[in-house]
Amino acid sequence: MIRRVFWFTVGAGAAVYVVVKVRGVLQQATPQALGNRVTGSAAELTSSVRDFSERVRAAMAERETELRDALGLND
Repeated sequence: MIRRVFWFTVGAGAAVYVVVKVRGVLQQATPQALGNRVTGSAAELTSSVRDFSERVRAAMAERETELRDALGLND
């Protein structure tokens, strides 16, 4: 009798765990949740690309100045 109660409790606990996990996954898979994730990722990507391009421009300008100094082309 105790074995049956034990296994019933284990099964019920496992079922509750699975239902909670499935609910969480389904809530994350809604169109609104997916849209929020994509929007956030796109904003981060845009910011990263902008920062990278600014650094490249600054490095190019610095290197150009170094080359002009080395070649004596500065006015």
